[in-house]
Parts: sequence; C-alpha cells; structure tokens
Amino acid sequence: MASKGSFRVLVYDLEAGRGDYETFGNRAEILGGSGLAAALFEAHRIPDAPALDPRQPLIFAIGPLTGCFPLMSKAICAFASPYHGQYAETHGGGRLALAMRFAHIDALVVRGRAAKPSCLVAGIRRLQLHDCHPLWGMDVFATGKQLRRMFRFGEGHRSILRIGPAGENGVAYASVNVDTYRHFGRLGAGAIMGSRNLKAIVIDGGSSLPTPPGRDYRKLYKKCYDEVTGPDLMRKYHDLGTAENLAKLNAISALPWDNMKRTRDDAIDGVSGERFAKDQLLRQTACAGCPVGCIHVGLMRERFGEQHEYLYRQVSYDYEPIFAAGTMLGLTDAAKVLTLIDEIERQGLDVMSAGVALGWATEALERGDVGEAETIAALRFGDLEGYMQAVGHLAARANPFYRSLGQGTLVAAKEYGGEDYACVLGQEMAGYATGEAFFVSQALGLRHSHLDSAGYTLDQQGDRVSVEDAVDFLIEDERKRVLLTSMAACLFARSAYPEDRLAEALAVMGYDDIAGNLGPASRKVQALRWRVRFASGFEPDAVTIPKRFREVRNARGPIDTAYLGDLRQAYQQAITGLAA
Repeated sequence: MASKGSFRVLVYDLEAGRGDYETFGNRAEILGGSGLAAALFEAHRIPDAPALDPRQPLIFAIGPLTGCFPLMSKAICAFASPYHGQYAETHGGGRLALAMRFAHIDALVVRGRAAKPSCLVAGIRRLQLHDCHPLWGMDVFATGKQLRRMFRFGEGHRSILRIGPAGENGVAYASVNVDTYRHFGRLGAGAIMGSRNLKAIVIDGGSSLPTPPGRDYRKLYKKCYDEVTGPDLMRKYHDLGTAENLAKLNAISALPWDNMKRTRDDAIDGVSGERFAKDQLLRQTACAGCPVGCIHVGLMRERFGEQHEYLYRQVSYDYEPIFAAGTMLGLTDAAKVLTLIDEIERQGLDVMSAGVALGWATEALERGDVGEAETIAALRFGDLEGYMQAVGHLAARANPFYRSLGQGTLVAAKEYGGEDYACVLGQEMAGYATGEAFFVSQALGLRHSHLDSAGYTLDQQGDRVSVEDAVDFLIEDERKRVLLTSMAACLFARSAYPEDRLAEALAVMGYDDIAGNLGPASRKVQALRWRVRFASGFEPDAVTIPKRFREVRNARGPIDTAYLGDLRQAYQQAITGLAA
C-alpha cells in the first residue's frame, strides 16, 4: 500500500503480460486525479513518438476523496491523442472510480500492445490478461453483455470498460464505454485501446475502506449528502437533467441547428428536455458514489419483422448528445434522436464529435463540396435514415472520405473543402453558440472542452466584460475546476464543494498537509497540465476558429470579431505564461 503521502500506481505492460505496483509522487503537490494523470504522463511519455506508438502511456487516475464523499465519483483518463497527437484528458463516471478505490489502485498505467485482442482484469486478487479475440468486431453493448458473462466476480464493485468497432478501426474520436451509460468520450481514448489490441478493461473493486475514527467525518458526510440531495442545489441535474438547457439556449439564440447555420428554431419543443421527460424518460440512475441521479435513461422502441413486434432499448441522454445527434443535424423528434444516439454509442464513437462531423458532411453534400460517391448515404438535415447509415460507415472507415472524416472534421474539410463551415474549436464543438468567451475558451482550452472553464456563462452575463477581466475569469475558473477534477469530483458538484469545503473534507480524511495547501497546489497542477500539453506539441497559433463562428448571431447580437481576436490573443498569452 502507498502511504498517505504518495500514490499506489499499477503499471501494466500488455506486451509482456505482466504488471507491477509502484509508489509515485507527492499527494500534497499533485493532489490526484487530473494532477496525478498529468504527472504520470510526463513521467512515462515517449517524447517525439506518435500517439499510437504502443510505448505511450494510457492512464486512468482517481483522487484522494474518491468514494469518501458524495459526487466524488469521476475517474480521469489521460493519453496522447490520435486526434491531434498531443496530451489529452477526458473524464468518466460509472463505477470505475469506486472500483479503483476498492481495488486500492490510485492510477493504472497501461503500456505496450497485446499479441491478440485482449481484456485486462485488475483487482485485489486478480491481475491477468485474457484472450478475448471472439469479441473483436462486436459493438459496445454486445461486448458488455459477453464480458459480464465471462467475469461474474465482483458484481456491484466491478467496472467494465470496452470499445466498439470505431476504436478497433482507429477513428480518432472513438470513445471508451464505461459501464454502459458513461464514457471517456473525447479525443480518441477508444482508438488508443484499439491500437493496443485492448478490447476491454475490467476493474474488480473487491475490498473496502474503513471510515475515519471519530464523529467529524460522519458529520461532514451527512452535511454534504443533505445539501446535494436537498431541494435546491442539484435539482436541475436530477429533474430534467442538463437537457433542460436546450430550450433555454434556443430562447437566447445560442443553440446550434443544422451545422450552426442558425442558432434558434421554433421546432425546439420536439427535442426539449421537457419533451424527453414526457415521452421518452424511463428512469434515472447515477454513478457509483453519487446520490443525485443525473443520468437520464430513455426508452427506445424499435419495430422489427413484419409482425407488430418491438425491441426495447434503454439509452442515456443529456444535453450534449441531444444537441449533437439532434439539433445539429436538424432532427426534431425525441425518439429519432434517441435512436441515433444509441447507434453512435453502439459503434463506440464520441457522440459530440460524430454528430458535428456529420453536420459538416451534410452541408458539404448540400454545397457540392462532396458527392454521394463520398458520403455513400444520402445525408439531409432532418433525415434519420441517412445518418444511421453514415454512422456505420464512419465507424468502419468505409472509404477514403470516412477515413478522412474519422480523423477529424477539419482534416476532411482541408481535403475536400469547407473549412469555413467546419464547427470545430480544437475538436468538434460543444453545443454552446453563446459567444466570444466560449469560442476562445474551447478552442484554446487544455481539453478543448466546454468544461475547462465557464466561458459560456461569461457570454450570458449581459454586456461584454473587458478582455483583461475575461481572461482573469477564465484562468481562475479553470484553476477551481482543476482542483475539483484533481479530487476527482463530478463538475456538477462545483457549487457543493468550494475550496474551504474541500479542505475540510481532506482534513477529516487525514490529509492535513493537502488541506492546508490547496491554493498553491491547484495552481501548480494547473501549470503542470499546461506544461505537459505544450511539451507534447500544442501550438495555440495553429488552432483555428472557423468563419462559421464569426457569423453567429444570438440574443446579444452579432459576434464582435475584434473582441474575439483580442480575447484570443490575451488568453493565448496567459496559458503560454502558465506553461513556462
């Protein structure tokens, strides 16, 4: 076991078929979660080697509060991205974080390439690489079903990660499915696993944790639990979930429609959070260790055969998948959106990137930049059938066009034309056409994620703030989020865990040295992540904000292109300074 001051890291070599536990790092300095992942990547990466080089590390990490307080339920996945070749970080929920905690694994580092399609099983009593070549080629859901039959141990404390055809075929935004309803979605972790012949990872959390002595821990846990399950703090996430944002963003002309050719549509009622809740919602569930229940699971009914027989499927949804597989593609029927989400996830693609990529492809076909010889399917906004076909072609990399599109929308746009209307901000955009702060923060943010900082919130706060104030806000908000993801908390919990509450939680767990150092440590981790990103090849000058973003009009009016340029330049200088 690692001490309170260091981390217990399992390093597994797929080629050798063996792994060893190592003691790594200083908790007071790198905290855990995001900080631990970045530090491990810096220690294990092979400079100048490509992302798909099997010597490059694939890392999963948790934080010091994982499993100890409500919503401390995320795991961090870090790797060199096949999308852009640089350091990438993505977050996932499900049961993984608690399974790692109960397996006494602070981080898992995977290197090498297995000789044949394999599944890595790790836990207190298990560390084995299993031949699973019959699963190669299976979709995500069929794979999960077979793995549950193969590995019956640890039910309830077991987490199953797996990839689908998209990961096997090297699509640069292939995802890793985590326990069916959660994902490591962005920037291609699934392609990394596929390139290593790693079809799946099973973590067996077959142990337990003693609670700290005395009353302080129990008292604080109850206080946190009561707050997050109360009527106000997390109500949005439990009731309609983030799907509530669809109608709100549409009302302020900030919701992308039809490849963001417009940002408002009266057809919103067909795909609003209220519509999904009324017509599709079956149940709500939660990641292990979370009492909120923000995972909304819809019921999809599919008719088959000539008789009136139906197949029923359960499909999780929230704002981002509905935007990407719905409004971005002109689909205005909730049932059809669920059907497309299900197919994208079945193939093991990131829903956001796949939806935005297909939005660009649809407009490219409309404009004549590509033809049906390239798209194979007849892509039209609002036509589900064409998109269902295209998803399979994308996951299979069926022809040169889909091979190019599978490397990223801008890769295809540079080859076929259409860069101006590619909705890409570092990677395929998240669904917030709110304005300049969001566009800059996603384009240049470390993860190219809408969750790096609240740029979308800044855009909605009335008049534009000064460039200096905007940059200060984005940098400080990122630091606060880095602190949370180093714990590793769900970012929905940011109101429940301000810095003083995190310090109190760490103190009752016996991490007094960390509790008293959160400000300096979080700034150090923020700088570490940027240093690792720049060292892996990040060049902010090379990141483009395509013309389509400058054409947006929302409730605040047209985009201020001068302000956008000034904000970009100032933010770029700030993150470059952090990495120095």
